[in-house]
Amino acid sequence: MAGFESSGDVLRDAVAVMDRLYSPGGCPWDREQTHESLVHYLLEEAHELAEAIETGDHAGVREELGDVLLQVLFHARIASEEADPFTVDDVAADLVAKLVRRHPHVFADDGQAATLGDLHVQWDAIKKTEKQRDSVLEGISHTQGALARAQKVVSRAGRGGLGHVVGEAAAAPSGATVTTHAADATGVSGLGHKLFALVARAEAAGLDAEAALRAELRRVESAIAAAERAPADAQDVGRRT
Repeated sequence: MAGFESSGDVLRDAVAVMDRLYSPGGCPWDREQTHESLVHYLLEEAHELAEAIETGDHAGVREELGDVLLQVLFHARIASEEADPFTVDDVAADLVAKLVRRHPHVFADDGQAATLGDLHVQWDAIKKTEKQRDSVLEGISHTQGALARAQKVVSRAGRGGLGHVVGEAAAAPSGATVTTHAADATGVSGLGHKLFALVARAEAAGLDAEAALRAELRRVESAIAAAERAPADAQDVGRRT
């Protein structure tokens, strides 16, 4: 590779390349980036990885994983120059410690096999202790789509022994307070209530509502694309029949 000599450790090479890009004399665009400016790219790369996985694009998965890794390296490099700095090695060290801590059934001397249900309970208890959480809802990101967030809320509530609250809320009327524009407010509230009830049903059935909707969108998009490729006269015939 012109202008770069590999160390033989490709992960360390990736760190070195990112360091050179962000350092003075590197790439001007990279140097101007911040954690905030990169959020858009982080979300975009994560979605592209999910798309490659769900469509069975094996080569795409490999490429998109690299793009997600770039975001990790980029944020860590930026952080290395901040007031309270950390590096990608610190990120990796924290990850190793967390994985070992959260898997006592694997790494503890007296670790024993457990059922999947037991592991969920154990996992949630460890995270609650680590983060001093007072609510099962703490830590659920509000930046994700409403559908995915709803399923996370339902899942967390169920694992926290509050599944009955979700069930009662989903079964009850929407209870919206209508002031002005009554028809619109009622319609929005009623639709939201129905969507949430569907999410609750999906979670109970062990289905990923967000993934299901993405798959359905791909089916519809394929139909639209096929219609766009069809000759104009064929489209006209289709509309008349």
